[in-house]
Amino acid sequence: MNDVSVAVSETAKTAAAELLAALGAIRRVARRAVSSSALAGALPPARSELLRLTARRPGISVAEAAQELRLAPNSVSTMVSQLAADGLLARGRVVADGRSVRLTVTDEGAARVGQWRDIRAELAGRALERLPAADRGAISAAVPALARLAEQMEAL
Repeated sequence: MNDVSVAVSETAKTAAAELLAALGAIRRVARRAVSSSALAGALPPARSELLRLTARRPGISVAEAAQELRLAPNSVSTMVSQLAADGLLARGRVVADGRSVRLTVTDEGAARVGQWRDIRAELAGRALERLPAADRGAISAAVPALARLAEQMEAL
């Protein structure tokens, strides 16, 4: 991420703070739902994030994962060891150099990620059904814009 020192309007900062607070609340509620499910096999947030990242990007290296997650490589390496010991991640050496390690999710890890996704989607779906139609429409309409916002934030 680049250090951006361009002035931002107070209106934009206020709107951004409100948006991030709302998204943070959604993530916390979803994380608690996974944690409280006896079937989900919850992990600490950083480890679950690494497992989900590896599921999205099979073959990612430890260094790439550390950069993506904004964590120290040695922290990610420790988490990889823990996830591998739990049977959720597999480490494979790159044949070309024999030193580089590439990460993949095991079948058990993929099943766990799927369970988490299902629990979160079920919770959010039930909550959406309880909202007025106008709110559901506004949320659906906002999804593409939120994806573009994430891309813009990543580019900064």
